[in-house]
Amino acid sequence: MAAMATTESGYGGPRNWTFLTNHGHVLLAIARNPTARLRDVAEEVGVTERAAQAIVNDLETGGYLSRTRVGRRNQYTINPTGRFRHPAEADQEVGALLALFTETSPRSCS
Repeated sequence: MAAMATTESGYGGPRNWTFLTNHGHVLLAIARNPTARLRDVAEEVGVTERAAQAIVNDLETGGYLSRTRVGRRNQYTINPTGRFRHPAEADQEVGALLALFTETSPRSCS
């Protein structure tokens, strides 16, 4: 995982921040590798495996992805037509974001 940007907080110490949430990072990691183990997704994003599992559950419940058991592993399918949750971006599909970071067509994420 690359280093995060830091800025000085109003209290004198540095703050780490990114433009994307952990949910966005997990969705991107799965879009890049639909058969990734959660352990690998967690490592790539920089969260615990338990946090990655909770995020995947959120994304699945929200309709952004589905998982299918293939042997001993999961295979994930992304729903690129899912809309962003924040009202300011609710008219946009997540497929456009995925395409930006994965170099795929917004309608062909799986």
